[in-house]
Order: sequence, then C-alpha cells, then structure tokens
Amino acid sequence: MKILVIGSGAREHAVVRALATGPEGPSGHELHAAPGNPGIAALAELHDVDPVDPAAVAALATGLGAALVVVGPEAPLVAGVADAVREAGIPCFGPSAQAAALEGSKAFAKEVMAAAEVPTAMAHVCTDLDQVAEALDAFGAPYVVKDDGLAAGKGVVVTSDRDEALRHAAGCLDRRGGGGAVVIEEFLDGPEVSLFCLSDGRTVVPLAPAQDFKRALDGDEGPNTGGMGAYSPLPWAPADLVQDVVARVAQPTVDEMYRRGTPFVGVLYCGLALTSRGVRVIEFNARFGDPETQVVLARLASPLCEVLLAAATERLAEHPGLRWHADAAVTVVVAAHGYPGAVRAGDEITGVDEAEQVPGAHVLHAGTAQEGTGSLVSAGGRVLSVVGTGEDVDAARAVAYDAVARVGLRGSHHRTDIAARMPVVEGPEA
Repeated sequence: MKILVIGSGAREHAVVRALATGPEGPSGHELHAAPGNPGIAALAELHDVDPVDPAAVAALATGLGAALVVVGPEAPLVAGVADAVREAGIPCFGPSAQAAALEGSKAFAKEVMAAAEVPTAMAHVCTDLDQVAEALDAFGAPYVVKDDGLAAGKGVVVTSDRDEALRHAAGCLDRRGGGGAVVIEEFLDGPEVSLFCLSDGRTVVPLAPAQDFKRALDGDEGPNTGGMGAYSPLPWAPADLVQDVVARVAQPTVDEMYRRGTPFVGVLYCGLALTSRGVRVIEFNARFGDPETQVVLARLASPLCEVLLAAATERLAEHPGLRWHADAAVTVVVAAHGYPGAVRAGDEITGVDEAEQVPGAHVLHAGTAQEGTGSLVSAGGRVLSVVGTGEDVDAARAVAYDAVARVGLRGSHHRTDIAARMPVVEGPEA
C-alpha cells in the first residue's frame, strides 16, 4: 500500500516507524512523507510540499497514487488538507476543517462538550481584558488562561500570579487582533492523562492511555512546553478508565459532531484530569499528541495501517480490535538551547546511532536537519524524542536515559525525572 504521511515532527516519525513495521518484520508498504525530516527519510521518500497547502497535498497524493493519507499536525487539518484529499477521492485519516475546530477553537470545543454533556472544567470565553479580569476573579487562583486558537502547545498558562495571567491573556488577544478570544477556566486538581480515541465518524476505538510532562524543568517547574516526555501504560490509573472515557467523553463527542453534520474522522485526543470529582476534560486535540504518540505506538502490536485505513473508510466497526505489547515505553525529549523560548539552531547532533544500539531504545527525529556535509544539526525546539521500552515503566525509563546519555547536542537540555514518580489517584467524591 502507498501511504503518505503529512508532517515533520517526532510524532510523524513515530507514525511512519509504526507503518513501516508489521507484527513479524517490515510491513512492505511504500511510504512517503511531506515534508518529513532526516529520521523519516530512512523509512520513507520525502517530498518538499507545504503541509498547510491543501491543493498541493492533494496533488501530491494523487500523483503518487496514494491509498491512504495520514495528516499528523493540527495546522494542516485546520487549513482543510483532509477535505482536499477526500475531494480527490483518496481515503484520509484526519478530520475535516470544520471537525478540527474541536482543537482550532477552545470555545467551540466547550460548546460541543456542553451539548454532549461531557464533564469538563467551567469556563468563560473572553474577548477583552475587562472580561478576563472578571473571570479570573470569579474562579480565583490558580488561574488557567488558554488561547482560543492554535498556539503550538504554548497557548496555556497556569499560574497563581494574577498579573502573569493578565499578561498572557493580553498577548493572546493582541496576536488574534480584533476577533481574538481567550478561555478562562477553573483549575482542575488531580493527575493528567492523555487518551487517543480513533473515530470513523460513528465508531470509537481507544488506544492505550499515556501521561506526558508539559513543564520544561524537573519537578514540574518552569514554563509550559509542547511536552518534554511521556510514558505508557499507567499502572496507577483506574482499571475502568478507558471504558469510562469512551462512554462519557469520546463517544458522546463523536455522536454530537455527527449530529451536527460534521463527522469527526481521525484521532480525538482527550486531555483529561482525574480530579477528586471524577474525570474531567481539560482539552480536545484533533490529532495524535506529541510526545505521547511516541510511547503509545511503541506498544502497539496490531498493524497501524489497518486501523487507520478502517477509520478513514468508515469501517472501524468491522475492526477486530487492537492488540498491545505488555512492555512499557518511556520517551525523553532532548530540547535545543533556549527552548521553549527563543531557540538556537544549527548545533551538531552526535550519538544518535550509539543511542539506538542500546537494547530496547530507538530515536525519533523532530527538530533536525541534514547539512550539506552530511552532519545532523538541530533545527527546532524539541530536537529528538528518545524512546526506551522494557518489561515495566522503571525498566523502560532506564533504557531511555541510557540512550539519552549517548546523545550530544551543545546547550541542549532534558528533564531527568520523566516517569520517575507515579501519582496517587483518589476516588471521586461525586
């Protein structure tokens, strides 16, 4: 099968790696990526096509004779890439632009959750700073301020400093101009969980849950990032967590989107808080999350292509169900100097081959580039995702950090406490 993957990050590298590998060896699929990265280039043919240009992506897929297109990042989805691919008659795994508004607008997501009776945080949508100030005072600290639109994982601030919350809201409104909005929410206690749910517009198939680490520094200190690491499975999570989230969150949301005439086809990323009052939705994303994808797909035993194609062709109800490896997986993100602020690019990366020689480890590229001399250099904020697998989380963590220690990148940083401590979940009071 010819498969085209859109995107250039570690998430897309993880998807391509899973598509390239079958249960008993290479899958035999002909893989293409646009634009891809140097790591993906080892598994797929790269194409220099703008991933947010719907017409260009559809033309590439048509020219290749692709049997399936998988859209990785959120920006192409919101731009309508999946719509253009489907209009060209090619199955596409990824929601339409209208359905991707579940991620593209947090206000829209709140509206859908309210209609579907999905448990989530109370919120106010604000379009000016006077409204923001009123909402902050209504909820009190800690303050949760979210940019209504896409912000590459950096649109959320959680702080006990009211002035910082106001500054973030002002920045979000300024970036969006006259039509901008921010969402002010109540703070949700309890550990966070990410659960990806595949949908063909009607049927929902959950993947394995994961937990990621959003703060830049050890001990969950420092600014929010796109994610500094993740692990799966979650030994501490309630046994019925996945079943509960599908029944109370994912399926009602998919049903509501279908009722509105905008069926959701792709991954509904459910960002959850396991609060003292039960499961609450923090946010929806319309695609695989990064870095959780890196650990979830490392544990998937079923062929990825089969379930993605079933979702893209409205046949998920016929899928026999997913199989999982018993092993755990941990990923640690190696970030460039300055991340998540202004990052430095062009630093040479060494030791990737040595890291991949660690038994149970593999390295996924994110912000990398190949120089004319053949050297691998940094070209983004999150540069590599180093994945370790093992019989349990502790073993997988040891593998991941053994591999990280072999990577060299001047000025880089990574967290040293990914998956080091497990949360304690209290039973809901109501």
